[in-house]
Amino acid sequence: MTHGPRRIVCLTEEPTETLYALGEQDRIVGISGFTVRPAVARKEKPKVSAFTSAKIGEILKLKPDFVIGFSDIQAEIAGELIRHGVEVWISNHRSVDGIIDYVRRLGALVGAADRANAYADELRRGLDAIQAQAAALPCRPKVYFEEWDEPLISGIQWVAELVRIAGGDDIFPERAAESLAKQRILEDPSEVVRRAPDIVLGSWCGKKFRPEKVAAREGWDAIPAVRDGELHEIKSPIILQPGPAALTDGVREIARVIAAWGARRG
Repeated sequence: MTHGPRRIVCLTEEPTETLYALGEQDRIVGISGFTVRPAVARKEKPKVSAFTSAKIGEILKLKPDFVIGFSDIQAEIAGELIRHGVEVWISNHRSVDGIIDYVRRLGALVGAADRANAYADELRRGLDAIQAQAAALPCRPKVYFEEWDEPLISGIQWVAELVRIAGGDDIFPERAAESLAKQRILEDPSEVVRRAPDIVLGSWCGKKFRPEKVAAREGWDAIPAVRDGELHEIKSPIILQPGPAALTDGVREIARVIAAWGARRG
């Protein structure tokens, strides 16, 4: 007997990736158009939403018994679906611990708690292994993570935490604690110059990171990362979703950049 909802629409990527990882993908009847993980989901499932908008009519035609979204940004979509009698779960987690707990809760909701707990434990062990490797670094780099360039937006909480796990220190920890992107806008770009990051990581949500544009910003030639050519892209699908991707490929890519920086410093 199948427990839990049977017809799930995922408004963001992380529930889709999690349900596939748990072997529960047959429950999914619709996904976000931004979904790239796993690649097979794009081929198998109809795309019915973006991040700030959704095709409500198309979702209702799928007769979902559960819709999963993320954050206050999707509140209006959730409200409209609720008014149509659809059950909706909007998670609002922003931390590494929150992501791991999200995996456990989603698994429990679909009757796969044991598998979800095992998967969450595996994700945690992976992070612990990366943190142990990072402890051997000769020194910790200061890292500036840029989520958007016009205006400049610094990294969210789980990103700052993953930078720390990978062996670096985020230069805007006080901003990372802010959940909304508008609260992480850097009104004064020269603040990055003053905080002198050793590494710049760029993940411009949905568009290609341009290191040469960063290097050309006024006064930024004084930044160690710019001087040393330490401007690196982290692809947004593996770091800007608060799901398994960030805790696996995302943090591994950050750790690779930091380890290479450390090796160059002996």
